[in-house]
Amino acid sequence: MRSTTGRSAWAIVGLITLGAAVLRLTQIGKVPPDPFYDAAVRSMALSWHNFFFGAFEPGASVSIDKPPVDLWLQVASVKLFGFTSTTLKLPEALAGILAVPLLFEAIRRLWSPAAGIAAAAALAVLPVEVITARSDTMDGVMMLLLVIALLLVVRAVETGRGVWLLGGAAALGIAFDVKLLESLVALPGLAVLAAFGLPGSLRKRALQLASAGVLYAIVALAWLTATLIAPAHDRPWAIGSTDGSAWNAAFVFNGKDRLSGKSPEPQGTVYEPGHVYPTATQSERDHIPILPPSATRLLARVGPLSGQRLGMEILIGLILGIPAMLLGVRGPPDGPAVAGVTVEAEDRRQTSDLMPSRLRVRRAGAAGLVVWMLTGLALFSHMARLHPRYVEGFTPAVAALLGIGLAWAATPGRLRAPAMAAGMLVTAYYAERLLYGTPAAWWIVLAAAVCASGFALAAALTAGGRASWLGAGALAMSLVAVLTVGVKADTTAISDKVSDAGFVGQLAGDVQAPLSAYLLAHRDGARYEVAAESATQIGSLIVKDALPIAVLTTYNGRVYTSIAKLKRMIAAGLVRYAYLSTFCTSHASSVNAACAKPVLWIRENGTDVSRRAGLPRGGLLYLLPGAKP
Repeated sequence: MRSTTGRSAWAIVGLITLGAAVLRLTQIGKVPPDPFYDAAVRSMALSWHNFFFGAFEPGASVSIDKPPVDLWLQVASVKLFGFTSTTLKLPEALAGILAVPLLFEAIRRLWSPAAGIAAAAALAVLPVEVITARSDTMDGVMMLLLVIALLLVVRAVETGRGVWLLGGAAALGIAFDVKLLESLVALPGLAVLAAFGLPGSLRKRALQLASAGVLYAIVALAWLTATLIAPAHDRPWAIGSTDGSAWNAAFVFNGKDRLSGKSPEPQGTVYEPGHVYPTATQSERDHIPILPPSATRLLARVGPLSGQRLGMEILIGLILGIPAMLLGVRGPPDGPAVAGVTVEAEDRRQTSDLMPSRLRVRRAGAAGLVVWMLTGLALFSHMARLHPRYVEGFTPAVAALLGIGLAWAATPGRLRAPAMAAGMLVTAYYAERLLYGTPAAWWIVLAAAVCASGFALAAALTAGGRASWLGAGALAMSLVAVLTVGVKADTTAISDKVSDAGFVGQLAGDVQAPLSAYLLAHRDGARYEVAAESATQIGSLIVKDALPIAVLTTYNGRVYTSIAKLKRMIAAGLVRYAYLSTFCTSHASSVNAACAKPVLWIRENGTDVSRRAGLPRGGLLYLLPGAKP
């Protein structure tokens, strides 16, 4: 039977999880969709072949650039509840919610219930995670799998049972199938946790780690390997690849090229260091590009990866978390009382000979979490091509260090009260910089920081049970101080319907509606609704009409349908129209789809019917050469 203190802790975590659900589900249907992935979900729902390969368009000529494991969840959601903006995002939102109690359980076992509660609260309100969970991208599901892997490895360290370690390896392998190399950010830290935490002889640990490594590789490469079973002519061309292979898309396009910054997305507003943006709208701030690679990139005042959304938790997590890791591994686990939940009560439980020492578990956990955190910081501070959602690869470590650091600093002790005061001083100063002196939020942060410091000092000077309750007050107030900035960013993101999607292939309303109506009325039995200049330019039309698209080029203007093949398709009545949205000029890049040979051939020989179709300008829709009017 669970102890009274354990029930109290889970009651608090339940309230935190409820708050996480409110942040992730409120007005989720109003968040703009991602045409690229939504087009794939629409196409994958049409056949098992499309479902397995992650077909981007219903004809399965091309597929998305990643394994479709996460999209399988979205297909299930839309099949069960209908194809809506809400159902498309539901798996991501649920993943973000479920990660909160699971992170609590992992950190509770590694450190203390108080640290677990603080870590769960930090993850629940972390703005970059909230925004990602409200978007129809796949990073939130990957993050959940990383938390599951962490919890399973922790159980392996506690019990010494290899089955838990194998479960963690499998979860990490599935995370790779969801978001490829982004999931590897957690691998070094989890490996360190297992290597230093597993009980037994060196030989036994080596065998367990080797077995886990083999299982990880099998699970991680399972889908990529399975695609090779099908004949080449039955496999869609993987968008982004140079040879059509899903392997090439996974390790070159989504690996080497992203790390090096090759073919980056176009940037908009130029960031102006020192410029003040207090009057800018959230949308205007979001369009300021992420800072170039630097050690302080994740602490920026503005932009989609500003300190409001991530940097605050990183900074305070490092200031308090690192000392906690270094100084807190020398004795038995400790932590303040939280609503009657004391770590001392937790630690009084008897352990059998099969359980490793709590201290060894803590030391291994400290090493693993620090390595995970530093791996993420190093990668995302220097990665050339970075999207905010990529940092989901280490958000659990950020929340864990913050939770452990605050719980440690709130515990009575000579060194901890000064550490709490220093952390709260930095919190107040950084919050003022991030909020530009916004009155309400700034005063909440300042008041909570002062109270946290006061409680921590009083706890250090007080003996007995009263000190534990003062420590609980210090922890509660420090959480309010640190997380107020994030909660403000959350509410703003919800109000402004902020999404982390790329919106690749979103057609304007004055284009999509008349284009769809005209093509459906003049399809005349053709297999393909239209030929598209680029595979990714017309995603929202696929979402709307769910009809096959003849793809002229894939990524970087690489020709997929040659002129000769297109002529045969026209002669067979398979396609009648082409949608071309850009122009090839003397300054156009060689990788511009508009400069591809089949596109130039259509512009030279086709009949422009854009005005006839009711489109806002000419040069968009062409009747293909040789097609019947």
